[in-house]
Amino acid sequence: MGLVYENITLKNTLDVLNSRRGIINESDIREINVRAMVDTGAETLVINEEMRLELGLETEGQRQVSLANDAYETCIITEPVMVYWKNRSSVTRALVLQGLTEVLLGAIPLEEMNLVVDPKNKQLTGVNGDEVVLKVK
Repeated sequence: MGLVYENITLKNTLDVLNSRRGIINESDIREINVRAMVDTGAETLVINEEMRLELGLETEGQRQVSLANDAYETCIITEPVMVYWKNRSSVTRALVLQGLTEVLLGAIPLEEMNLVVDPKNKQLTGVNGDEVVLKVK
């Protein structure tokens, strides 16, 4: 299938909420634009420590994770971060992996944004095209 990369925006969720409530200006929202590798084998969003600090994300604990090379590592879990891709968004906690050189966009935010990988065109696409349709069962 090959690797799929997409441009996403990450924002500090607390900043976004404080801006909506008029506590801070919209221009004060901490955010970064990154090129992320779409990784359906990853559970969630994975960032590095520099990104966590730039976004001002507090830590909420630690979790042992299994890496692609079958090694185990203890990672920091952040408070929620907002993930934006085109007209879609998701709120998820991120794992912070030391030495990570690229962001991984995992299955949970992909599912929440109703996205799938189009292997032929090596890109993300909506399950229902451009329309965001969520399942409720």
